[in-house]
Amino acid sequence: MFSKLAYSVFEQSIKDYHQFDSVDQPINNPFPKDKFEHLLYLKNWIDTVQWHYEDIIRDPQIDPVAALTLKRKIDASNQERTDMVEYIDSYFLQKYSHVKAKDGAKINSESPAWAFDRLSILALKIYHMNEEATRAEATQEHRDKCQEKLNILLEQRTDLSTAIEELLTDIETGEKFMKVYKQMKMYNDDELNPVLYQNKK
Repeated sequence: MFSKLAYSVFEQSIKDYHQFDSVDQPINNPFPKDKFEHLLYLKNWIDTVQWHYEDIIRDPQIDPVAALTLKRKIDASNQERTDMVEYIDSYFLQKYSHVKAKDGAKINSESPAWAFDRLSILALKIYHMNEEATRAEATQEHRDKCQEKLNILLEQRTDLSTAIEELLTDIETGEKFMKVYKQMKMYNDDELNPVLYQNKK
């Protein structure tokens, strides 16, 4: 099952990151570059670092200059995240390139890779909500509320994993077909963002 494989890789990435818990630590991807797991690990590592960027930038005492630097890093991370989704979709396009879509085959509202993107973020939510549900110095009321949220997240994981497996099966059997659009993000492009291209004049 692709979803089960992906989630196990996401968990490993999150665990590896939290050995040091630093946004500056370099990635040490344990999977060979020609393996699907390599892409999944890299995808989640980007998500995990960005998760912690987002925590840091919300510090009310953050230095404004440091915040601006961090905002640039978040923008770059968002672009990397999108690029990785497109790499993962390329994997699936190649994997199912031999499949002939059936007459009446339908397109899905999101590609497989964007579904895996949601699973990657969900793995992070589960990890951090579990931390809060078991945080010894927190009140019992806090832990109970977080446990309730964690239970919902775990249910969501089951549902999302099932949906991913059904989507991949439908693509493999020709019931659905893949059609992938580049995200065409504009804010990082100095030819498309008016603030950037006006400054080039």
